[in-house]
This record gives sequence, structure tokens and C-alpha cells, in this order.
Amino acid sequence: MSYVTLDYVDLALAASLLLINGAVSIALSLGLARSLAISSVRMVVQLLLIGLILDFLLATVSPFWTGLAVLVMLGFAGYEAMARQDRRLKGFWAYGLGTGVMTLAALLVMSFALITQVAADPWYHPQYLLPLLGMVLGNCMTGVALAIRSITSALADGKQAVEAQLALGRTFRLSALPMVRSALRTAMTPTINSMAATGLVYLPGMMTGQILAGIDPVEAVKYQLLVMFLIAGATAIGVTGAVFAISRRLSDQRHRLRLDRLTDATAN
Repeated sequence: MSYVTLDYVDLALAASLLLINGAVSIALSLGLARSLAISSVRMVVQLLLIGLILDFLLATVSPFWTGLAVLVMLGFAGYEAMARQDRRLKGFWAYGLGTGVMTLAALLVMSFALITQVAADPWYHPQYLLPLLGMVLGNCMTGVALAIRSITSALADGKQAVEAQLALGRTFRLSALPMVRSALRTAMTPTINSMAATGLVYLPGMMTGQILAGIDPVEAVKYQLLVMFLIAGATAIGVTGAVFAISRRLSDQRHRLRLDRLTDATAN
């Protein structure tokens, strides 16, 4: 089986479809035309740049350069998760907590996959490590961002309910348990919905790319199933870690609700 190569004229023709988005925005005064243009240019530059970087990494197969790429990916994922928050923890916690739980989730899941299922030689080969990490980390980032946003909003908005429970002598853990459950449910729902719709409603990107590249569809399905399982595991680890870490940070040894540890604009 062969695959069809694309030239830049083909990509330019496909990019013309973005004019539809721009026309809708202008016609209905949505104010999205500028954001659309910036996002489109940013996407093109980032993908072209990552293509050049991957060429270099695949040619060198160096643990140093591969490790550096992993650190950069983790760092940007932590920044993006923080940037999506309306309420942020003060100090380094705003960036460090989300980055920390995503790093833990990614390391655990990727170590499991590379040692058992993929068995790459060497284990740090960028051909396997970076694409798998990118898909896992992207979905984990979405879940962690939702988890942090949900639990901080729930505790801030439900301040009176939590403090009423505390006044009755309950521990902070029990008082905040409904908020914790709600945040976990919110953060895990997109992954569950994606798993339920995969195959029937849409064909995921990795599977589609492999089929277009001439890979046997059954083998493409196997790899896609592997990726979905890795995503589910990493998201569960990251989301759970984020929610419980935030809950712990917003309380103290005296079982008080410490909303003063959130940014001033949202703690009031």
C-alpha cells in the first residue's frame, strides 16, 4: 500500500476553508476573526518547527536531546494548564502543582508503555516516546486543567456550605467531599465520552494517520486502543492528583478553608 504525499499548494487550498470561519465571525460580529488568524499562524509555525525538530531528534536518537524535548513539552503543558484557570493558587503553586501531577502521570504511564507494550530499542527512541507522550500529555493536560478549575471554583463558590459543615465538627476532607467528587467527575467526563465515541462517531487522529500512511487497519486499531488506554490511565492519575493536592493546599491542619491561598481577585 502507498500513501499520497501533500505539497504546500494542497495545504494552501485546505487552509482556504478557514475563510468560512472568518466570514461567520465577521457576519455575526463574533469578534473571533483576529483570534482565528493568530491561532492559525501559530499552529502552522509550531507544526513546521516541530517537524524540523523531530527530523533532528530521529537522526540523532540521543537520550539528552530526547529528554530535553520531554522537559519542554511538560513545561509548556504546565503553563497551558495554568493559563486556563480563573482562580489560581498563589506563588509557584499556580504553575508547579499542575506541572507536577502531569509529570507524575506521564512518567508512570509512559514508563509502563515503553517497558511492556511498545518495548522500543532503545527505550528513549523519539520515534515512539515523543508521539505517544504528546497524545497522552495533551489529553492529560485538558483533564488536569478542568480538575483544577472545577475544584477551585467549587470550593470558592461553596465556601458557606463547607464552613457550615466545618462548624458542625466535620473534617475538611468530609466537608469538601461533594466538591471533590464533582470536580473528578467533570474532569474525567471528556475522556470517557471520547472513548465511547471512538470508532463509531469519529476516527482518531493517530489511527487515521496510520491508515493514510498505508498501515494495515487492524494494526492501526491496535495502536489506537493502546493510546486510548494510556490516555485514560494518565488522565485518571493526573486528575486525581490535582484535585486532592488542591484540596490539601486550600486547607490546613486546623481543618480551615484557606481561600486566601488563591489569587486575591477570586478569593473574595
